[in-house]
Amino acid sequence: MLSAFTNSMKIPELRSRILYTLALLFVSRVGAHIPLPGLDPKPLQDFFTSQVGSTGGALMGLYNMFTGGALVKGAVCALGIMPYISASIIFQLMTAVVPTLSRLQQEGDVGRQKLTQYTRYATVLICVIQGALLILALENPGRLFSGYDVNVYGDIILINRSWFLATSVVFMTAGTLMLMWLGEQITQRGIGNGVSLLITIGILADIPGAAQTLKTLILAPVGVQAISMPQLLMMLVLFVIVIAGIIMITQGQRKIPVQYAKRVVGQKVYGGQSSFLPLKVNYSGVMPVIFAAAILLFPTQILSQLGAAFNLKFLNEFAGNLLRGHWMYYSGYSILILFFSYFWVSVMFKPIQIADDLKKYGGYIPGVRPGEPTAQFLDFIMTRLTLAGAIFLTVIAVMPDFLLFEFKVPQRIAYFFGGTGMLIVVGVLLDTMRQLETFLLQRHYDGFLRKGRIRARSTAIASAIGEAADLKTVGRLWLILGLIFLTGMVFWFIRHFVL
Repeated sequence: MLSAFTNSMKIPELRSRILYTLALLFVSRVGAHIPLPGLDPKPLQDFFTSQVGSTGGALMGLYNMFTGGALVKGAVCALGIMPYISASIIFQLMTAVVPTLSRLQQEGDVGRQKLTQYTRYATVLICVIQGALLILALENPGRLFSGYDVNVYGDIILINRSWFLATSVVFMTAGTLMLMWLGEQITQRGIGNGVSLLITIGILADIPGAAQTLKTLILAPVGVQAISMPQLLMMLVLFVIVIAGIIMITQGQRKIPVQYAKRVVGQKVYGGQSSFLPLKVNYSGVMPVIFAAAILLFPTQILSQLGAAFNLKFLNEFAGNLLRGHWMYYSGYSILILFFSYFWVSVMFKPIQIADDLKKYGGYIPGVRPGEPTAQFLDFIMTRLTLAGAIFLTVIAVMPDFLLFEFKVPQRIAYFFGGTGMLIVVGVLLDTMRQLETFLLQRHYDGFLRKGRIRARSTAIASAIGEAADLKTVGRLWLILGLIFLTGMVFWFIRHFVL
């Protein structure tokens, strides 16, 4: 694998794409540390640190993870890339329902460009709405974040409220549009998966903080709750098992054999080949977990506010049972993940269309009649696969809470043992490695995987290619990356030990 990374720096086109991607990712992280004018992020950070397992902590923790920590820092990019993702999901679902959008999607590049333009307009609208609601919530934080006391944590907004609302909505909308543009540029001119890489980098940005927390627990003095060496080894083994399980379920497929009949057109014979139809075990990806976690927060918030307003004790107790750490929360969480898994598959997976396409091109599944029986067979297989994928998603989503509440593992560390963040990170990194693998194999370099790699015609040719590489350029690349790393370490040292 190390030779594959070295080879990726020897290809001029791939090297430039990697450098371009790293530069744009660096710009996105800068935007996550520039605070909004007139806002003091310290009270928000103190409140977020104190809220573990509560409604406010769950709400802020979920959204803060997707923004890469920009939310609790009160940054210009506090909304993150989520408004663009929300608009994309809305239009993706609407294309399956609205005939006009469905026809646009089938018109080729022109139709897709129109859909992209509509998505951008919807992103601006969502940014304005979410930004205004967020600023109004920060003006009266107790209404949105239960338990926030201004006398304890302090005021978040330091200037005129009306002026802050107007300017901050503009700044946050501009920040989201900048991230949207960066993601599109990475997709077109970088190594691909631009929007996904922005979210992944935001999630991975908390690794130094988690490592510092783990170091503090390991080196804790006697009498303070710490992690022993056997517990540390068990955590490492569990981490490897969770990552391996996510990779297996993400890459897992059920291959349905497909046979194509022979057709004679003029003097040529077409078809007669065997292929397979790949059906993914986790077809819906991470979307059911995101939807379930977001929707489960609403009844808790509404019931708690109603109970406080009308002094109804049973509503407060019921809302408390819907918090993380209670069995009612995990029961509802599992049911919602199962529901949204089947809902996403029912919307995006079209067995009738697949059966018609197979019939049109002379393909059939051995032992299954073409047409309606083929559609019923595919629907039956996908139903069983979706159940297995939903059970796996539930286990992975609950794993961080299990470590947090049962073994008292700090939340900052528990986030890396499953949940939405790890599902996104593993899936995006696998796709990125697949993109780099394609570039390497096209130029007769060894890729990241041993199975199915394409080798050069001879070892002499391969060695000649390696000797002809521009090693000076590779050295300059590592010099630039080293300077960026050292600059970041200097600022980190100044922030934590000087200021």
